[in-house]
This record gives sequence, structure tokens and C-alpha cells, in this order.
Amino acid sequence: MSLKSRPASNVSVKWFKTSNKKMPSDEPSKTMRTDGRRAPKPGQIVIISGPSGVGKTTVLKMLFATCKLPLVESVSATTRARRPGETDGVSYRYLTPQQFEKHRENGDFLECCEVFGYGHWYGTLREPVTTGLRAGNWVVLEVDVEGATKVLKHFPDAITIFIHPGSLEELERRLRGRGTESEDGLKRRLEVAKRELDASPAYRHIVINQSVQQTVNDICKLLQQAEKN
Repeated sequence: MSLKSRPASNVSVKWFKTSNKKMPSDEPSKTMRTDGRRAPKPGQIVIISGPSGVGKTTVLKMLFATCKLPLVESVSATTRARRPGETDGVSYRYLTPQQFEKHRENGDFLECCEVFGYGHWYGTLREPVTTGLRAGNWVVLEVDVEGATKVLKHFPDAITIFIHPGSLEELERRLRGRGTESEDGLKRRLEVAKRELDASPAYRHIVINQSVQQTVNDICKLLQQAEKN
């Protein structure tokens, strides 16, 4: 499965936490089908976050391939143009700026943001997520901390996992090792990363990515444990 990382927005990161207080949400409920049979057990929302360069895309690709849970990828919508080799509905859901704005006006997004410096919008449409949940799937959203805050307003019981590099210094080492960033670009990424790392304690789980295979194993075990609870 091809996974695409969404660029991090430059909005300020806000601290968030879940609450035990009952509130209206988009969480699916157990219902009976019209033929009298019980509908599939509702799925679960899994939120994955982590700074750029921590290895989220590689981890998620292996997680989808190896974890024995009904995991499905939430495909983000975007206003940016499709690139060679990308497929609509698989890489992204490609929308015109007018279509995206109409969805925003209608409240169709669980979360969305404009990526400053690029002028493109990215967002998670509500309908594909709720459809996946009703089918009994575990819908995985790869979003930044700000996006996670917004999604939790709709799904307060979502499983939140932060993939951590171990330290800001380790992340800088990895980013420099790529050799793809200018010094100014690297500085901006690290500034965003520091805010994200500062917010990581608010996630239900933090997994340090020292080894991709171990990180995948750890996340899969966390999800399997959640399935039993």
C-alpha cells in the first residue's frame, strides 16, 4: 500500500487531552440491521502523529502489511495538483480549491489546514472515515498534533499514538542525513518538531522509533491490546 505523508502546518501546537465526560460525537453505535442480524462491530479511530523525518510513512506501510487487524488508511483530501505516479483516491483525494472550500463550508472535514509556504489545503473528510468505522474497520489517520486535536473533538475515544525520535537532536541527525534540506528549511522543520515533541505527552501512547520493525511490533501490540479491552 502506498502511503503519503502530509506536510506539517505552521499553526501553533495546542495541548490536548481526552475527557471522560460524555459528549456528542461521531462515534458509531451498535445497531441491528434491517434483516434482524447484528451489524458488524464498529471499528476504531487510530491517530498517528510524529514530527517530519521520524519515519511515520515507513512505519505505517509496514504496519498495514503485517498487523492482523482490519486497518485501513484514511486518505487525505488536498488542493495540490496530482503528481506523476499518484492515483486519485489512493495517494490523495484531489479537489479543486472551490470543491475544498465547499466541503469546508458544509462542515464535511474532521480537520483541515492550509500548508503555509505552499498555499495548498489538506484535510480529512468525515464521510469516508465514518463509512469505514461502520464496516468494522480500524481507520488510521496520519495527522499532525493540531489535526489530532480537531479529530478528538469528534472522536474523543480515538487511540492516539505519537511516534517519537527519542530526542530533538536525534531528529536533527536524521534530517541532516537525508541531505535534502537547506539550512533554513531544516531550521523551520526543527522549530515545528520541537512544538510537536512538547505536545507528545498528551497522546495515549508514545513509541520511540529506534528500529522500524520494533516500532511496528510495538504499535501492533498496542492496537491488539485495545481490541481486547
